[in-house]
Amino acid sequence: MTQQGPVRGAVRHVEVSEERAGQRLDNFLMRLLADVPRSRIYRLVRRGEVRVNGRRASPEQRLLSGDRVRVPPLRIETEPRPARASARLIDAVTAAIVYEDERLIVLDKPAGIAVHGGSGVSLGVIEALRAARPDEELELAHRLDRDTSGCLLVARKSSSLRALHELLREGRFEKGYLALVRGHWNLGRARIEAPLRTDLRVSGERTVKVHPSGKPSVSEFRPVQFFGKEATLVEVALHTGRTHQIRVHAAHAGHPVAGDEKYGDEAFNLQMRDLGLERMFLHAHAVSFEWPRGGPFSASAPLPAELSAVLDRLQTGITGRRSRATAASRRARSAAGR
Repeated sequence: MTQQGPVRGAVRHVEVSEERAGQRLDNFLMRLLADVPRSRIYRLVRRGEVRVNGRRASPEQRLLSGDRVRVPPLRIETEPRPARASARLIDAVTAAIVYEDERLIVLDKPAGIAVHGGSGVSLGVIEALRAARPDEELELAHRLDRDTSGCLLVARKSSSLRALHELLREGRFEKGYLALVRGHWNLGRARIEAPLRTDLRVSGERTVKVHPSGKPSVSEFRPVQFFGKEATLVEVALHTGRTHQIRVHAAHAGHPVAGDEKYGDEAFNLQMRDLGLERMFLHAHAVSFEWPRGGPFSASAPLPAELSAVLDRLQTGITGRRSRATAASRRARSAAGR
């Protein structure tokens, strides 16, 4: 248990500047209290010790220019120092940058790296980028699950962050995903509108479920390639951005995502593992939008080699079975004609 040292400082009331407007409260505090562990900051917010304009706030609350944030005195003398990004993580994240300009950075995020620390992960993409570029004000424009690869946008300016968040809220930010799902997708182009409860926990772990009291959630699925009765490659367009949305909607439709250990099918996952799938088959392959002032923007990330290899093995297996079936049919017809 952390021992309490002397109190550092007194209560502060920090006014949010125009440049910080649009930032989440937790990110604002992490930049303001750089030497305080993330877990400690979240405890302060949950307990109501941090307030915005005199009221309790959630870590996700977006701050406005002129908001006054109450920062309590902190006992941190004996708190452990926050973790720092390793050189290996920094190298992996910087190597994933596929595009950048004066407004944003686009990464082809590898699977297995979280976008930010939290929920048992101390560090992620944004912490590594900030370590690599300490003089820049970098913020995540959106999020991807840890096990999802592909396009991830990081804003380099507060004005860019606000513009991207406005586009997201208004549904003018298009995100396209590729997923391999169980079975032959027979729903055609399907728009799935199933409300999602994202505040549920099972054994302390967040679990998302389709529920009438959930938040409106819309995903549009389109089959791209069929692999017999075994699997289908689908493209998914998100019209809302709920936690685990694609995974839960796919399972709700009866076609869970390959390699999804949380919402997927165990037998199907084992079958795909035999074909070399060692991660969830979900990839953010494209983003596009139009800057309010600056014209259209789009970026894409090709399907990773390890996922393409799984598709090749699936197709090879189907082709081989068809060839054997054709040969057997010919032999049967030949025998019948004798």
